[in-house]
Amino acid sequence: EVQLVESGGGLVQTGGSLRLSCAASGLTFVDYAIAWFRQAPGKEREGVSCITSSDFILYGDSVKGRFTVSRDNAKNLVYLQMNSLKVEDTAVYFCAADDAYGLMDSGAYEYWGQGTQVTVSS
Repeated sequence: EVQLVESGGGLVQTGGSLRLSCAASGLTFVDYAIAWFRQAPGKEREGVSCITSSDFILYGDSVKGRFTVSRDNAKNLVYLQMNSLKVEDTAVYFCAADDAYGLMDSGAYEYWGQGTQVTVSS
């Protein structure tokens, strides 16, 4: 059974930082692209970042220069370092896995975590 478990969310003030983790099990991790998506109340799901099996990386326009994605294949982990957080970053953050090149297309990802809440206060 494939499982993705996010952690690291919480409450932080504007300008602060958080590091999210996505722990994967039940799949050949090195073969999967992992993406981060987020969804705020009343808004559509938004692509935040992705990292492919070959370490190709993309970021959404709203987080470029502030967020950094990385993966540790030895530990089956993907990290999302979030710096200079803004109120508009408040959302539930999900990680997702795709065995091809899903990039930032949420419809391409077949496995999803349960999400972790990130709240940025002003």
